[in-house]
Amino acid sequence: MAVGVVLVLCSVLAILSTVQGGGKTLVLLDSAGLKESHSIFFKSLQDRGFDLTFKTADDPGLKLSNYGEYIYEHLVLFCPSVEEFGGQIAEGSITEFIDAGGNVLVAASSDIGEPIRELGTECGVDFDEEGTAVIDHLNYDVSDEGLHTLVVADPANLIESPTMVGSQRSLPILFSGVGMTADPDNPLVLDVLHGASSAYSHNPTKDVTDYPHAVGTNTLLLAALQARNNARVVFSGSLDMFSDRFFQASVQKAAPGSPKSGRSGNQELALALSGWVFKEKGVLRVQRVSHHLVNEKNTPAAYTVEDQVEYNIWIDILVDGKWEPFSATDVQLEFVRIDPFIRTKLTSKNGKFSTQFKLPDVYGVFQFKVDYNRIGYTHLYSTTQVSVRPWEHTQFERFIPSAFPYYASSFSMMFGLFLFSLIFLHHREDTKAKKE
Repeated sequence: MAVGVVLVLCSVLAILSTVQGGGKTLVLLDSAGLKESHSIFFKSLQDRGFDLTFKTADDPGLKLSNYGEYIYEHLVLFCPSVEEFGGQIAEGSITEFIDAGGNVLVAASSDIGEPIRELGTECGVDFDEEGTAVIDHLNYDVSDEGLHTLVVADPANLIESPTMVGSQRSLPILFSGVGMTADPDNPLVLDVLHGASSAYSHNPTKDVTDYPHAVGTNTLLLAALQARNNARVVFSGSLDMFSDRFFQASVQKAAPGSPKSGRSGNQELALALSGWVFKEKGVLRVQRVSHHLVNEKNTPAAYTVEDQVEYNIWIDILVDGKWEPFSATDVQLEFVRIDPFIRTKLTSKNGKFSTQFKLPDVYGVFQFKVDYNRIGYTHLYSTTQVSVRPWEHTQFERFIPSAFPYYASSFSMMFGLFLFSLIFLHHREDTKAKKE
C-alpha cells in the first residue's frame, strides 16, 4: 500500500514538473495553397505538439476569444497581402492578444497590405511600402531573375543569441521580401537579422529618386519583440523564407568565385526562431526563494542592522517541455530601500543562486530584488520584502573603543576632583606662625 502511494506521488510530481509542449495555434493564410508550399515548417510545428488550426485571413468566422477567454495561445500570420481580416479579428484585437500574453509570428512580403504594416507599427517595426523589396547588388543568389531581390544574407548578421536563432550559424540565408526598420524609441525591439552594408529597400522596377526607407545595416530582414509581459512577436519581411523551396534550395552568390552551399540555413533558423517565439526556449521561472542569518536555517521576523545574511534563489529554465536547473554567471541581487544599498553577484550551483553579505547600518523596510533581463530569455523579476530594525539597547557594545579618550578624560577629572578634595579637607594652616 505504501509503495503504491509513493508511486502515485512520484507520478504526480513528474506531471507537475513537465510543461505540455505546443499549444493551440491559429494560422492565417493568404490562400490554402500556402499550407502545401510551407509544409515542412508546419509539419515541424505539429511534430513538436502544436495544435494548428488553418484558416484564410478573410474567413468571416475568425475570432481569437470566446466569452472573454482566448481560444488560442499562439498566432501565425502568413497573410501579408490581406487588406482586411475577417470575422472578429483586426489589428487592435491582435495587439490586445499580445497584451494578454499571446505570441505572434508574422511573415510579410513585397505584396504587403495595410493591416500587417499597422500591426508592425504598433510593435515598433516599420515595414516599407507595398511593391518594395530588399535589394543588394553585391549579395544576391545566382538564381535571381535580374532584380537582385533574392538576397543571400550572411549568418554573421544574426543576433548574438543562440536561444533565439540556434547555435548553428554557418549556412547562408535566402531572403526575398520587404525591408523593415526598428523604431529607435522602442527599446524592446530586437534586430534579429539585418542586411549587408550594400543592401537597401526600394521598388526594384523604379529608379531611385528619393532616399530609400532603409539603407545598409539599418535594413532589417527579421525583427523581434518581447513585451514587458513576456509575450513574444517575430516579424519577417519574407514569407518565402519559411517555404519548402527556400528550405531545400542550394545557395551561391552571383559574384565570381563565390562558394556554393548545398542548402540554405533557412530551415534551422526558422525552426529555432519559431521555438523561441512560441516559448519553447528561453523561458525562466523562480522556483523558490529563501533568506536567513548565516549559519541558521529559519527566516527571522526581522533583521537587525549589520547582520550577516544569506540569500538563496532557485531558478529553472524550460528545456524540451521540462523544467531544469538554470545556469548563469551574471545573475545579481540588490538590497533595496528606494535605491539599492547593496548590489552583489550570485553564485550558481545546480540552479541555486546564493550569496552572503552584511546588512547596511540603516534601518527601514528593504527588498531582496533579483531583476534578470537578458536577450532571448523571459524577464525574471523577484522581490522579497523584509524589515531591518536598529539595535536594542542591550545589543550595543558596553565600551566603544573610539570613546576611550572621553572615558580617560572623565576618570582623570574624577580622580583630580577626589585628590583636590582630599588635600583641601585635610590641609591645616600653621596658626602659631600666623599669630607671630
